[in-house]
Amino acid sequence: MRSGAKVAIVGGVFAVVVGGVGYGAYNVLDGLNGGGGDGTDSKSTSAEVKTGPVTKAEIDDASKKFLKAWASGDAAAASQLTNNAAEAESALTGYRESAHVTDAVITPGPAVGTKVPYTVKATVSFEGKSKPWSYSSELTVVRGLTTGRPLVDWAPAVIHPDLTAGASLKTGEASTPSIEAVDHNGRTLTKEKYPSLGSILDTLREKYGEKAGGTAGIETWIESADANGPDKTLLTLTKGRPGKLQTTLDANAQAAAEVAVKKFSQASVVAVRPSTGAIRAVANNPATGFNAAMQGKQAPGSTMKIVTAAMLIEKGLASANQKVECPPTATYYSRTFKNLDGFSIPDGTLTTSFARSCNTAFIKLIDDTKDDAALAKEARDVFGIGLDWQTGVVSVDGSVPEETGGEAAAQYIGQGTVQMNALNMASITATAKNGTFRQPILVDRDLDGRQLATASRSLSPSVSQQLTNMMRQTASWGTGRAAMASVGGDKGAKTGSAEVDGQATSNSWFTGFSNDLAAAAVVQSGGHGGDAAGPVVAAVLRAGS
Repeated sequence: MRSGAKVAIVGGVFAVVVGGVGYGAYNVLDGLNGGGGDGTDSKSTSAEVKTGPVTKAEIDDASKKFLKAWASGDAAAASQLTNNAAEAESALTGYRESAHVTDAVITPGPAVGTKVPYTVKATVSFEGKSKPWSYSSELTVVRGLTTGRPLVDWAPAVIHPDLTAGASLKTGEASTPSIEAVDHNGRTLTKEKYPSLGSILDTLREKYGEKAGGTAGIETWIESADANGPDKTLLTLTKGRPGKLQTTLDANAQAAAEVAVKKFSQASVVAVRPSTGAIRAVANNPATGFNAAMQGKQAPGSTMKIVTAAMLIEKGLASANQKVECPPTATYYSRTFKNLDGFSIPDGTLTTSFARSCNTAFIKLIDDTKDDAALAKEARDVFGIGLDWQTGVVSVDGSVPEETGGEAAAQYIGQGTVQMNALNMASITATAKNGTFRQPILVDRDLDGRQLATASRSLSPSVSQQLTNMMRQTASWGTGRAAMASVGGDKGAKTGSAEVDGQATSNSWFTGFSNDLAAAAVVQSGGHGGDAAGPVVAAVLRAGS
């Protein structure tokens, strides 16, 4: 939260430009006929209420009248031209009184269907400081439900495209100083250069701005509806002195991650250092909005077999070189599981089934565990899944619920109720490589003394070695071979694909390590792990290892 945004009526001059003609703040509402924004116009009760889609002429007329009223600074009149007058008036009033917009020129563009885009060129003034502010947004015209009048479909984004329900625009002195975030080598990190870090840098500022030692400036920002959510700065009227905040990120790995995820419409990737838990890269496409890389919750497919294999080896039910059965299908509690294209592996070992991603080999071993909750315990006690990670920003630390029957079997191959994100899978790979869970972090714990999660036990050297050797085989001749071919050093991998309801194509998962760097990626509707997510991971490993 920020402070200092004085709420006082500020006289302003606004204008709307239509066809090159400027309209002042007077007489702009002549001929609008009054009426409530909810369609309760008393003058229309005796006339027939118009129905059907709004016409081009109605869209043009309604949008121009609304923009004129808004541009004049008359929030009450503008709100009556929307389908939610109460919310619209409050927001439009706040635009002048809380955001301190003292004048603006609003220029509409040609309508696209029922949507009308427009640009706003404004001036924000606060305590003698002024600065130009420009942006673009759009509105939609709909027909009123009761009067049939064409009205602006009210949404906070009408005022600013980044404004959401419950959030508000403010101008004043920031309660937290800005930060100069740097990577572990002191290289500056900005949201302009690394777009995926936008929400992360906003959160780091909110949490650590004062601790970083800077001084506050005067800004225009979006105040989050969530009391614990980060605010978003839109305009800086006067700069404070930013405090330097060192993160664990690596600029080279981050740059590679930003480029790699852009090849897909929905993709995320995280890289972690196994020896320390330091997060080296976080990237998403789309870059703005929800941080899926650290907050997503999706079934991880066969990448989960790292945890399953660790559990089986620890229980003495299998070993890397032990022969295991891999038939085309396997049934457990009336639920049938199959391998891709129905393949089988005659006389194969656990390593062979792991490297070629044989589902049935793992399903066939379930009965021998004698414990339906064994996988959930392994994930929690060894890999730290579900232990309330304190990374420095908001993150989800994975979930492997205790299940029975066919649902428990589905978990063995990363389906069913298992929920992971790229951060979780990168950490699982890091734990397999290191032998001990190191909770991922973005900033040093000494900054705020937060308690890091610790697993109750480590993998034995023998189990850790078997796991990493199986991952090395996957990278050298198994399903990860093509993706990891360009990665050097000591390397390993695991592929995965996860079916999601409503998607024609499965999600692509891939996780791997190279020397002291582990990375994992997920590409929505990407198909098989090595096809889409694999190259994303490889690009980050090449840059950061």
